[in-house]
Amino acid sequence: MTTTANASLSTAAAIPAEPAPNALLRLLPGLALSGALAAAGMALGRMGWLQDHGFSALTLAIVLGMLVGNTASTASSRFAALSGAGVDFSKQSLLRLGVVLYGLRLTVQDIGHVGMAGVVTDALVLGSTFALACFIGIRWLGMDRKTAMLIGAGSSICGAAAVMAAGPVVKARAEQVTVAVATVVVFGTLAIFLYPVLFSLNQQWPLIPGGADGFGVYAGSTIHEVAQVVAAARSVGAHAADTAVIAKMVRVMMLAPFLLLLSAWLARDDAQRQARADQPDSGGRRVDLASAQPEAKLAVPWFAFAFVGVVLFNSLQLLPAPVVAASTEIDTILLATAMAALGLATNISSIRKAGIKPLLLALMLFAWLVMGGALINRWALGLLG
Repeated sequence: MTTTANASLSTAAAIPAEPAPNALLRLLPGLALSGALAAAGMALGRMGWLQDHGFSALTLAIVLGMLVGNTASTASSRFAALSGAGVDFSKQSLLRLGVVLYGLRLTVQDIGHVGMAGVVTDALVLGSTFALACFIGIRWLGMDRKTAMLIGAGSSICGAAAVMAAGPVVKARAEQVTVAVATVVVFGTLAIFLYPVLFSLNQQWPLIPGGADGFGVYAGSTIHEVAQVVAAARSVGAHAADTAVIAKMVRVMMLAPFLLLLSAWLARDDAQRQARADQPDSGGRRVDLASAQPEAKLAVPWFAFAFVGVVLFNSLQLLPAPVVAASTEIDTILLATAMAALGLATNISSIRKAGIKPLLLALMLFAWLVMGGALINRWALGLLG
């Protein structure tokens, strides 16, 4: 067995590395397809009705990717082989680059606009929502850990972008990411229609203090996607929309520390599971723990550090406004391409197998964001506002 393995390694070592031009050619079909679907999603995202209802280019790109991926792969067995390399590159490397450049939308100064109350509110909403996702999803509903965490990340931070950023950290499969994104779309869209009604109710029975500004912080700290925040808060008023977007952006800035903490927690949890597996069995036989050390490693999401660095650099305001605008447009293209690739790699039958539990978890988290988020906002704005 060892001889065979060594022979295989020797043979592999003798094979020359694939030339860069050939590697690029392998990427082109999948890159071109993902890019074309991303362009279509961005074009659709500029349509007035879709904008008004909070459908972003990212959401539309993944839908188009799923439609093409599930029809073309069924029609031709060569589809996956031809586009696979480029699709994988798009949903991995381009995704990380897109998350990094997302920092150009944020500045440290944004924190000052919502004050300490806004920061505390965002942190409490994020932490409580993700903790509930893990507890309810894993303990109550018996879901797999990765899907529950992805739904928690999308609900607690910034929707699809957070789901995609957390995917590599939890080592999720494409269908798990897509299920989580779908729940974000469903309940984030529902929030667009619900929050203007909640604002009217809050005017009659003021639970959240601060008028339109206070309600803007509430919307920004509890609605999933940035586009959905804009659509919902704009129905309340322009000033509320401005406050909501700032509160939302502060919440987005918490993505990097969240990813680092999540990675550390997963590494620690894996190490503990390995240690428990090394304990004596029921027959009293012991395992030599000295020779069976846990191999759980901290999967550091380095792109999270780069994201923070870009935010700090952008806060210096050294780049001209046109350069920042062009860079954020490029970032949208990268993220939309990654979403389209994710859709291409997703098998709808795998989503069906996920069943009703992901939707049920997302519903419970949405209810917490609406009601629990209101209580958190009332407490934080009343105490620190």
